[in-house]
Amino acid sequence: MIRLVIADDQHILRSGLVALLRLESDIEVVAETADCADTIRAVHEHTPDVLLLDVQMPAGALPDGSLAGSSLPDGTAPPEDGIEVARHLHATMDQPPRIIVLTTFGRAGYLRRTMEAGAQGFMVKDTPVERLVDAIRRVHQGLRVVDPELAAQSLAVGPSPLTAKETEVLRAAARGESTAAIARSLFLSEGTVRNHVSSAIGKLQVSSRADAVKVATENGWL
Repeated sequence: MIRLVIADDQHILRSGLVALLRLESDIEVVAETADCADTIRAVHEHTPDVLLLDVQMPAGALPDGSLAGSSLPDGTAPPEDGIEVARHLHATMDQPPRIIVLTTFGRAGYLRRTMEAGAQGFMVKDTPVERLVDAIRRVHQGLRVVDPELAAQSLAVGPSPLTAKETEVLRAAARGESTAAIARSLFLSEGTVRNHVSSAIGKLQVSSRADAVKVATENGWL
């Protein structure tokens, strides 16, 4: 039996996947979760063979209802999306599950981040169920499964034009940090932060910091 955890914050979609996959004689759904923190807890508790993981999930509240602090098995704060869950599991577990990222957003950048985080599969949510079941079996056998169109897009995107410091600044901006906060966290002056943002905007041929973050994220450069 392939022991499977399904993580998706969309209840109807998650319930449908659970019902469909439980019809397969060689797949056992051992848990379903709706946020990043519960997903990590479920993986530690149930030790699944495969984790079917959504990209955009909330971090998850802690037992006291707050979003701050931590209640994860290793004492760290919950990740803020599914790709970071994959990265966390590979960094903290000796034998993490095989991971398939399943997302609505078929973007080359997500594919690149997914593979870098240690996942073995990447598929979009409108994939036929038969193909998803086949992907689960193939990933369980140690193979990789990637949507071919997204793989081609990822290769076409090419390497990031951003410097390491520009990347750091845009990552902080993507978290919603102000120029002053970015300057403090990276030990830079506010003027230097603005210069890095301006340089990134020019390289990405956009007109604002928000657009620079969007383009860099979609291309997998953050």
